[in-house]
Amino acid sequence: MKRRTFLIQTGAVALLGTAAHAQTEDAPKKLPDEFNARIVRMRGAGPNEIHVVARDHALYWTLPKNRAFRYPVAVGRDGLYEPGVFYVGAKKEWPKWKPTPEMIERDPRAYKRYEDGMPGGPGNPLGARAIYLFTEGGADSMLRIHGTNDLSGLGRSVSNGCVRMANSHVTHLYEQVPMHTRVVLHPA
Repeated sequence: MKRRTFLIQTGAVALLGTAAHAQTEDAPKKLPDEFNARIVRMRGAGPNEIHVVARDHALYWTLPKNRAFRYPVAVGRDGLYEPGVFYVGAKKEWPKWKPTPEMIERDPRAYKRYEDGMPGGPGNPLGARAIYLFTEGGADSMLRIHGTNDLSGLGRSVSNGCVRMANSHVTHLYEQVPMHTRVVLHPA
């Protein structure tokens, strides 16, 4: 067994064995069971890829032998979700956040005050970790898979285009995913 496979499978067992613990940093109460990460069967994808299925509000980190971690997520609301194939181009812990010009234009009352950015930390909208999605040509797509403290959006289409996860889930995913990983945002 390869070291990477062993580590992924060991992490899977540890995560499933502590599903209730997975939310302690994000909320004072336990999430409903449907919002816990779990291992599921998944066909049609090779191991070590990320697949976001918008209609299911789920992110899958694929494992060997047709298995995957399934995490509940929030995705972009109507008109802001952008399907396609991307690659992990950067990863950051407690990243700085800056709204895009389009976000400021859509809702200046909410975003104009942050046009110079916000330092990373617990109150930051990108949460504990961010995985930056780049195009095949190497350009930053401005899309992120990131954490959040606001778990009320999980299972819904509420974001400005990014994929949001519970901070504990994105931290787990961040540790597993290497640079240049293929990421597929499936059509809604």
